[in-house]
Amino acid sequence: MSAVRRAVEFLVTRVLRSRLGIALALAVVVFGVIGAARLVSGPGDPTIGLSNRPSQPITTVAPTAGDDGAFSTAAPPSPVTRPGDLTPEQTAARFVTAWLGRPGLTAEQWHEGMRPLSTRALTEKLAGADPAGVPAGQVSDEATLRPRTETLVEVLVPLDTGRLRLELVAPEGRWLVDAVDWEQE
Repeated sequence: MSAVRRAVEFLVTRVLRSRLGIALALAVVVFGVIGAARLVSGPGDPTIGLSNRPSQPITTVAPTAGDDGAFSTAAPPSPVTRPGDLTPEQTAARFVTAWLGRPGLTAEQWHEGMRPLSTRALTEKLAGADPAGVPAGQVSDEATLRPRTETLVEVLVPLDTGRLRLELVAPEGRWLVDAVDWEQE
């Protein structure tokens, strides 16, 4: 028998059947994979890493570019209403009254009360809503109007248990509620 054959036989019958032999074999395989990966990837850049901090602050705007503040400091334009139609404030007030509902109101009646004051998208979103789920009972103070553009306003309505935020749009001069958001206090 040759020496190589005896060494392979010893390795297979004795060493690889022990725990120590298996651990050594796994270690050889792991270090072999790591070594091969390092050979393939080439030398690393010592400047890359978490400890490489910039010496100066990183800027995204050139210091000589001028004012980087607000785009415009002018007041937002006043909402435009078609003659004879409801103003944003009136639309919001009527919508809030319909949204709050009254005792004994069915879900269908509740939806019908808001439909003429809502966009089609909002009407579809509220389709499965129940008036019993309205978390407020009455308006507690004056509504605040925040014009965004001539055809978009935000109305904040303080209620007894929180604040109702309405977004109204007027693509053709007729104001309709497009979004309803409830903020509990």
